[in-house]
Amino acid sequence: MKTRILYIEDEQFLGRIVKDTLEKKGYEVNWETDGAKVMSSFDYFKPDICVVDIMLPNVDGYTLCRSIRGLYRDLPIIFLTAKTETQDLVKGFEAGGTDYIRKPFSIEELIVRIDNQIALRGGANKDLAGEKQIVLGSYRYSPSSYELQAADKSIKLSHREGQVLNILCSNINHITDRKYLLMAVWGDDSFFNSRTLDVYIRKLRQYLKDDPSLRLQTLKGRGYLFLVPEAQE
Repeated sequence: MKTRILYIEDEQFLGRIVKDTLEKKGYEVNWETDGAKVMSSFDYFKPDICVVDIMLPNVDGYTLCRSIRGLYRDLPIIFLTAKTETQDLVKGFEAGGTDYIRKPFSIEELIVRIDNQIALRGGANKDLAGEKQIVLGSYRYSPSSYELQAADKSIKLSHREGQVLNILCSNINHITDRKYLLMAVWGDDSFFNSRTLDVYIRKLRQYLKDDPSLRLQTLKGRGYLFLVPEAQE
């Protein structure tokens, strides 16, 4: 099977060249140009590796790395940066990157780094659906199937409910920006989508109500804080 690459780059000319070249080399590539659309792409494309530009519209690469890493702990992430400061590289690794390439780069170098990251992981085509369950107090949550399980029941979340909970779970015990959540799930932060998000937040609280140790707080003017005691994988 082909190695699947999620490639995130907003520069159209560069993105097209890299995508076409990688595909000619035998890779399967899903190219995204908008940072806000990346997390929802995991619903239909299960990558073996991510190649993420840092400077992106709507949601930057650092934020994306943290969100991806929060759900998929073993997925390699190569971040692309035009920055040369050591602190920028440190920030990329702290966000979840496993390797980096400075722009401009050669396709040959990119391919070597992709193959190296895949080899370190133990090969391509591992199933993300079985990669991780998230422990939420007395619940276990499967982010790929949107299934929330407790001792005596199982709740199958809708597609949108699952997308919202996935992003909250990728940022447990930290503030999730409301605009980021709206952009990542709906692609815009219109009044209608904002009110719809409020409905989903209330529904998630209802699903989680049997464990009082879980708290999904609304921080007015900022976003949400999903507090999970002793959060673990």
